[in-house]
Amino acid sequence: MENKQAESTKIEGRNAVLEAFRSGKTIDKLFVLDGCKDGPIQTILREAKKHDTLVQFVAKERLEQLSETKKHQGVIAMAAAFSYATVEDILENARKKNEAPFVILLDNIEDPHNLGAIIRTANLAGAHGVIIPKRRAVGLTATVAKASAGAIYYTPVAKVTNLTNTIRELKEQGMWFVCADMGGTTMYDLDLKGSIGLVIGNEGEGVSKLVKENCDFVASIPMKGDIDSLNASVATGVLAYEIVRQRLS
Repeated sequence: MENKQAESTKIEGRNAVLEAFRSGKTIDKLFVLDGCKDGPIQTILREAKKHDTLVQFVAKERLEQLSETKKHQGVIAMAAAFSYATVEDILENARKKNEAPFVILLDNIEDPHNLGAIIRTANLAGAHGVIIPKRRAVGLTATVAKASAGAIYYTPVAKVTNLTNTIRELKEQGMWFVCADMGGTTMYDLDLKGSIGLVIGNEGEGVSKLVKENCDFVASIPMKGDIDSLNASVATGVLAYEIVRQRLS
């Protein structure tokens, strides 16, 4: 599974946005002029709902700021710079390599540099793919691609509506899950072999309560410094390589 680059990340104007939806292009986010209720905008909003696209209603000034063409007609779509895989693509990636699945799941990572760095780490650590949620999280933008140092071409990234449901479905297929959290068991004391999903939380709030409750283990990284946390992408690297170490042994 290789991610293919699309042509553009910002689509402006009613016809262009509607055409993008109808052609199957992945739209990560839609900015619509607040209060605009005419027919073409309603049609676009119906398409957005059908595709579970995140919609943000904004003031005219915000649209003007975002617009490059200055002909936005009250609507701007942010398309994914790269196409998304499916969760099944990720599992197939593991099957093809005859390996137990190793997947990294991100609970609302908002910084594109963090996401790019995590995709890079996932690739180097031999993870079979990355799963991100549709809402409150950064998508596959050009900045993410650059930060991934090319890994985005090789490591499939799937986008799901509900991370908790995805975890539950994967558990039924024999996977188990470990999330990173300060209050957990030291990672060196956990058995991290087998079919595993590593869950990393939001930069500020960590892993959400519901996601954490659905994980089998909570792992903490031993720290001796004067500050209390690691950057999300660094934490991913540390835990991913403990999983690599255990898989190798």
